[in-house]
Parts: sequence; structure tokens; C-alpha cells
Amino acid sequence: MQNDESGPTQGSVSKTSVRGRDIAMVGMILAMFMACMDSTIVSTCGPLITKDLGGEDIYSWIITAYLLCETIMIPISGKLSDMYGRKPFFLIGLALFTGGSFLAGVVTEMDQFIACRAIQGVGGGILIPVATSAIGDMYEGEARAKMQGLAGAVFGIGSGMGPLVGGYVSEYISWHWIFFINIPIAFVALYLVLRHYRSAPLDRDTRVDIKGITVLSVFLLDILLFFEWVGKEFDWISVESAVMLAVAAVTIALFVFVERRACSPILSPELVRNRVVLQSAAFMFVFGLALFGSTTYVAYLGINVLGYTVLEAGQYAMSMVVGMMITSIGSGALLSRTGYRPWLVFGPLCAGIGLFMASRIGVDTTVPFILVALFIFGLGLGCIMSVITTAVQNSSRDDEMGMTTSSVNLIRNIGSTTGTAIFAMIINNSINSKLLEYVPDPLLPEIYDMIPHDTSLIVLTRLPGMEMYTPMIMEILTESVDLAFVVAGVILVLLVPLGLIYSAKVVRDSD
Repeated sequence: MQNDESGPTQGSVSKTSVRGRDIAMVGMILAMFMACMDSTIVSTCGPLITKDLGGEDIYSWIITAYLLCETIMIPISGKLSDMYGRKPFFLIGLALFTGGSFLAGVVTEMDQFIACRAIQGVGGGILIPVATSAIGDMYEGEARAKMQGLAGAVFGIGSGMGPLVGGYVSEYISWHWIFFINIPIAFVALYLVLRHYRSAPLDRDTRVDIKGITVLSVFLLDILLFFEWVGKEFDWISVESAVMLAVAAVTIALFVFVERRACSPILSPELVRNRVVLQSAAFMFVFGLALFGSTTYVAYLGINVLGYTVLEAGQYAMSMVVGMMITSIGSGALLSRTGYRPWLVFGPLCAGIGLFMASRIGVDTTVPFILVALFIFGLGLGCIMSVITTAVQNSSRDDEMGMTTSSVNLIRNIGSTTGTAIFAMIINNSINSKLLEYVPDPLLPEIYDMIPHDTSLIVLTRLPGMEMYTPMIMEILTESVDLAFVVAGVILVLLVPLGLIYSAKVVRDSD
């Protein structure tokens, strides 16, 4: 691996501009932090927002709209920033995100609020890939790895702090201010980037792949909505499920056909031949699946089984963020000395151990045990993201840095959406089967058909006269969630052999 602390790949820089490069990157990372935080910030204060604005029937869209638009924009902005430069797209993304934030804080109707969240998502879908791609442009060797480590830590901190910040600000000030606080941060980021970011001249094909963008957007919209709705709006085995999967299959086939004939494809077919990118996608998919699926249900157990408040559950989750921060920054700082292998073997193994520990969470679990389990889980995840991003950028040409970086970010987002759906499927199927074991046989026909077969089973413990069934319900819920943690842990551990193969491949390519 090349050890170059002095300049970007897009043209040389003087020693005096190195400081300006770092200051500009601070601005980009600040913007990235906002985008990551706002992807999760409404998860704790959503009920308050719904109480003020109404629209309980479309409540889930306050998160879904953001994630859909963010995910769809990631590959588009990555490619277009390769063509037209990072700085203009960063400024467009910052303007959209800040404008959406301001409007989200002042609107008075739920449908307007969801539209503002969608605008925020479009902005976030530009800011994150542009910031991580700019690191590849402006840094090389050890400096690139260190900066990607910092960016990975910011991703974890932002995503983890979102629910906590949303809860505290909405409780002690107003939910409107969870969006208004973005505005001063955005102005700081704007000043730093405008003042210090120096774009190199570009001489590239600027023909936009409109067909590819359109087909890819339809595919992503279909597959993301499928994982959002399956198990809630319709069953896994149903007509609706079959139709949406058929649409996904047709659009991905059409996308491949279109991209093979495009002059400047949004996602080049050549990526399929890049083993580093393909194996990176596998890591990032499991990273997203494990991170968001696990944290969702750790919080669920904490609030519904262990009796924590929403804010307490958010505080305890910060132990995972601390773990991610340590290894993300550490892997970036040490990557040039250690190589990829230790991180890509230790990371999945450590994260898997953390999930196996989390699978022991029950009614009598102590807070220290939960904190340790989440910390170990975070340590493992922190080894993966920044190392993978650095490896992908080290294997990429300068003119495709945004495309390759955004491709793995896209897979991470798809993994996040898929993870929540897969966890829900495992948990709900387990609840369904355990009800057959726990419900008394004489009452089975009457009770089994009347009670919920998913995590909403918890509502029965709040009904009068159900006290005698509360221990049974709690046991069903915890055993079902714990099973999902075990499955996710096994998937993570299975990445260890891939880490060994991946490491060897990346080292050969780097040489």
C-alpha cells in the first residue's frame, strides 16, 4: 500500500494546501454526520410528531421516505459526481438537505412532513457518497485509510446518536428543533467547503445515462418497498410478493441490458468482474443487515421486555457506537501496518460474538451485560466499513471513484432494509410456532386465532386480566428475538473465510 500523506489523486497539491484539504474534509464529514443522524432521528420522537400533525395511517413513511430517497440517490450522485465533480454535487446535496430540514420543522400536515423527509433523503443520498468519494480523490495510502476510518466512525456515531438526539431534543425543547439544529451545522459545512475545497479540472464523458438511472431507480424502489411491506402489508408467500419480485427480476435484467450499451453507465458492468467490489458488496450487505436489524430489536427488548424508557434504550445503545468508533478509527490508523486480513477476520468474528451474547438477553438480564454485548458487537462492525471502503477505492481508477464507492454504500443501504425484514420474518415465525407450544390446548382454537402472531403480541400484557399470561408472552418474545440474533451472528461468522480470501486478493491488487 502506498504511503502518501501529501495530496489527492486529482492533481498535485502544495504543502500549504494540505491543511485546506483537511479543513474542507471536515466540512464534508459534518454534512455526512447530519445525513446519517437524520436517517434515525425520528425513530424516538415519531409519536410526538404524529400527535401534532396527525396521519397515524402513514406514520411509517416518516422513516421510509427518507431511506428510499437516500438509497436511490446514492448510485446516481456517485456516478454524476465522477462526471461533473464532487463540489457542485456536494453543494446541491447540502442545499436540498438543509432546505428539507427547515421545511420539516415548520410544516403543519403529515403529508407535507413526509415530502420534506423525502427531500432530506435526496440530499443525504448525495452528501454521503460524495463525501466518502472525495476522500478517495484527496487522499492516498495511509492518509486515505485514516480518513475513511474517521468517516466510518462518523457514520456509526451519527446513526447511533440519531434516536438519542431526537428523544432529548423533542422532550426538553421541541421536535421541530431536531431539524432546525441542522441549519447552523450546514452553514459551517458550506463555509468550509466553499472556502477550502479545490476541484481539479475534469476531462470526462459527461453524457448522462438517463435510461440506466430510470431503470435502476424503479428496481430500487420496488425492492426496497418489498422489504418494507413484506410481513406487514402482505405475506412472504402471496400474490403481492410474487408480483414485486417479478418486477425486480425484470428491471434488473433490463438494467444489465441497458448498461451494456450505455456510453457512460451509471453502474458499469465491469464492476461485476472486479472481485474486490463484489466481495466488498457481500461484506457491506451483511454489515447493513446486522447493524440495523440488530439495533432495532435490541431497543425493542429493552423497552418492551426490560422496561427501559426510549431515552434509556438510546443511551445504552451508545455503547455499540463507542465500540464502532474505536475500531473504525483504529483500523484506519493501522491499516498500512497490519493489512486488511486482521480486521476482516476479527471484525465479523467479534460482531458475531456480540450477537451471540445479545441472544442471551432476557427478563433478568443486567445492564452491564447488555452494554458489554453491544460494545463487542460495535467493535466488530467498526472493523468492516472503513476497511472495505478503503480497499474499494484502492482498487478503483480516479474516474470511477464515485461509482465504485457509491456501489458499496448502496449495497449497505439495501442490507439495512433487508435486515429489518429478515429479522421480522424470523421473529414472527418463531412467535407463531411458540404460540402452539405455550397456548393451553383446550383454549387453542379460540385463543390462537384471536391473538397477534408478531411482536405486537406485547400489547396483550397491557390488557386487564392478562397478568397471568405476561410471563408466557415475555418468554415467547425474548426467545424469538434471541433466535434472530443467533441467525445474524452465524451469518457474520461465515464472513471470516471470505475475509481471508478477500484480504489476499486486495493485497495482490495493491501490489
